[in-house]
Amino acid sequence: MVSKEKPYILLVAELIYLEVCKIKKLNPDFSNINAIEAFIGSDVYKNISSGKFHDDLIKKLEKNNFLDIKTKKKIPEETIKLLHIQKDLTTKQLIQFPNLYYAKSHFPLEISQRAFDHLWRMCESYELWCKETKQLNLIVLNITD
Repeated sequence: MVSKEKPYILLVAELIYLEVCKIKKLNPDFSNINAIEAFIGSDVYKNISSGKFHDDLIKKLEKNNFLDIKTKKKIPEETIKLLHIQKDLTTKQLIQFPNLYYAKSHFPLEISQRAFDHLWRMCESYELWCKETKQLNLIVLNITD
């Protein structure tokens, strides 16, 4: 039986996924692509891309002596290292440059495309975890289909 406990490394992917779902719900005519593009530049995006999301998460875990709130078990040091790596990677992939999303040709600039691709992969990761844990009811965007 596969555990349905969400790994800490998946928390940022879940947040991105849920925010993209909210955007789609508010804009039913949006494709997944449009919803992810709309997510770029949002307050949640800025929180994640600045590293604040991970900083706050790690501080919260540290404050609790790196004990999982639900299981009361020590969070492995490897998990904390992975969160730091994820933070570094995410801040590099979601680097912020104001007003640089589209060039005159209407093609995304490389930096914007990199951010979009990273967000897409995060949403895919979340859906794959949902499938692996047989929580199909959590899948809304159907990115992995």
